[in-house]
Amino acid sequence: MALLLQHPSLFHTTSFLSTYKTPLITLSQTPKSIASRKPRNWAVKCTTVAAPEIGSGSNEDVLVVEEKGRVNVVDYDWTEEWYPLYLAKNIPEDAPLGLTVFDKQVVLYRDGKGELQCYEDRCPHRLAKLSEGQLVDGRLECLYHGWQFEGDGKCVKIPQLPADAKIPRSACTKTYEVKDSQGVVWIWMSHKTPPNPTKIPWFENFARPGFRDFSTTHELPYDHSILLENLMDPAHVPISHDRTDWSAKREDAQPLRFKVTERTDRGFAGWWGREADNSTPNFLKFEAPCNLQNNREIIDKDGVTNYFSGLFLCRPTGQGKSMLIVRFGSTKRSPLANLFPEWYFHQNAGKVFEQDMGFLSSQNEILMREKKPTKELYINLRSSDTWVAEYRKWMDKAGHGMPYHFGHSTISMPEVAAVVEHAPAGLVASIAASSPAKGGIGTKHAPNLANRYFRHVVHCKECRSVVKAFEAWKNGLSVVAAVAVTFAILVSGRQWKAALLLATAVSVAGAYACSTVVAMNTTNFIRTHRRL
Repeated sequence: MALLLQHPSLFHTTSFLSTYKTPLITLSQTPKSIASRKPRNWAVKCTTVAAPEIGSGSNEDVLVVEEKGRVNVVDYDWTEEWYPLYLAKNIPEDAPLGLTVFDKQVVLYRDGKGELQCYEDRCPHRLAKLSEGQLVDGRLECLYHGWQFEGDGKCVKIPQLPADAKIPRSACTKTYEVKDSQGVVWIWMSHKTPPNPTKIPWFENFARPGFRDFSTTHELPYDHSILLENLMDPAHVPISHDRTDWSAKREDAQPLRFKVTERTDRGFAGWWGREADNSTPNFLKFEAPCNLQNNREIIDKDGVTNYFSGLFLCRPTGQGKSMLIVRFGSTKRSPLANLFPEWYFHQNAGKVFEQDMGFLSSQNEILMREKKPTKELYINLRSSDTWVAEYRKWMDKAGHGMPYHFGHSTISMPEVAAVVEHAPAGLVASIAASSPAKGGIGTKHAPNLANRYFRHVVHCKECRSVVKAFEAWKNGLSVVAAVAVTFAILVSGRQWKAALLLATAVSVAGAYACSTVVAMNTTNFIRTHRRL
């Protein structure tokens, strides 16, 4: 169930849906057989020779058709979009939150009235990060010199100014428009074009009566386009996530069917399913700039239509980094799901992402090193990679309007390198680091996206409270066990010794159970290869 709820491609084996992305593409000439092209290098030559051996058909039957000709570029400006910033329920009430869209750093917080405010994440005084500041009476205070800001970014307090001096008009921050829609906070990135509310995505299934979802956030160490590509790849699930849950088994790896039914300048839509089933029951839709959903409708024996949806909101957070909001939901929920706390599904989602992380990070590394478009590096099969090819071709159309992109036949490298961010250090780090704006708890101070705690727990109020609660229980039970065993040694009565030793055993077992829960939420999954 956990893998089903957290990963898109499981839809074909269960009643839940998986969401995969497929971008739109239009090239100016009619597709031609890839075999008719003159090989550019050994890899392509190897492909054109080897492909016919896969089956009795030609390369056109096996590979995604290569289209020759000039790319049909569309007018696109990445700033004139709404990007998913955060789940509204996880925004801290008592601290600012630092976030990034491509290379633009912003700070998000709730003011004294509970309203969302978003500024450029730097103080106009000396460029210190406002996200490292604090909230004072609903105002955002820079902790460098105490300047305070509110509302539309106006500076309302400078402690160092004389009593009769006026605050300079230039002492203000650049603001961003944010909106809360269906539980997600969206940000409009343009300062040239007024926000367009009609562009805020609306997901119909999430507005249906009785619809319930599991929502979780994950920060990941690879580019958002690689993340989207992975989420639109149902073929990898049986292999990469074999036995992670009962719904993924490597023996279920098989050819898939894809049917693209819509291509526009902003995305695409289509159907997919298993070839063995001779049907395509899963509906996939990709919408610019980074929204992917996979839906399915199932009619039960009473004729009632049940709606299932997997939603993936992928925010680019700089080259080599991305943030994903995952939302799986339905109008009919399995009774089995009610037996597990939500944090259990969250930690299992972390396991799924960790199974993919090594593969996807290596893809990011190779793309950056090779500096070639994907058609020169990928071998896309019709029976597994149709969505991937569609997405990279859509990047060919719109990627020129982004800070950087990796397309099917085009590529532009990032001009601004990824920034290495640090959490606060010193005696207060273990306290200040308890919010997602700061870093970690206890001895965990420095952000590290290879660690599950920093990828998810700091961004999830529920999991953060679970970790803290079980840490406290573990420490308390450890103290009880130590006290009980001490008294068991000192007392002379057998009954008292037995009772105290029993209390010690129960306390030790409880402390171990608490430690196990903490480890489940904070420790990475390590793949162990089994003998087939």
